[in-house]
Amino acid sequence: MNLQVIEHPVVRHHLTQLRDRSTPPEQFRAIVGRLTSLLVFRATEHLALRDRNVTTPLTAFHGHELSQSIGLVPILRAGLGMIDPVLSLLPTAEVWHLGLYRDETTSQPVEYYSKLPPGRPVDVAMVLDPMLATGGSAVLAYHTLKRWGVPHVKLLSIISAPEGIDRLRQECPDLEVHVCAVDQGLNERNFIVPGLGDAGDRIFNTSGHH
Repeated sequence: MNLQVIEHPVVRHHLTQLRDRSTPPEQFRAIVGRLTSLLVFRATEHLALRDRNVTTPLTAFHGHELSQSIGLVPILRAGLGMIDPVLSLLPTAEVWHLGLYRDETTSQPVEYYSKLPPGRPVDVAMVLDPMLATGGSAVLAYHTLKRWGVPHVKLLSIISAPEGIDRLRQECPDLEVHVCAVDQGLNERNFIVPGLGDAGDRIFNTSGHH
């Protein structure tokens, strides 16, 4: 497992705003978008290219274009908040949804929706989930995509816990993980501390605090 943490002043600035409990949902969504763009920029550094010749207004130009098919796999529902920034950079990417919920008693992920097409898988899949906590959802997504036949799987998460990272190291040997921060750890309810609360509730304004 290959872990990449983005150490960057702009990331730290936005991450602090994201953690602030007083940040309203519309601002929270916008910051998730900005941080996702930075994650994608880093996660796409080694995508393959092929030659492409074009004509500029002045002359012929020997350029390049992306040569691999890319699939985005947002983990429902919090991962939905990360799709648009990725599509703005990779507009031809396919989007496949994976629905997982956490069993409150066992803290284990349960898959309730998965619609990956039969036939040829994408070359690169990016799993989108703002939080990497226990790692359960990421492991399930990884194995689902590997069964589909995806050669390169990357996980993009905004914040992560050491427990989840350790689990991915053990269970997902060739996974590439890109995060903005590794937090202190998980509490007794398996929430990331200091964290930012429930990302899904904060993105979609469903926390019930009005």
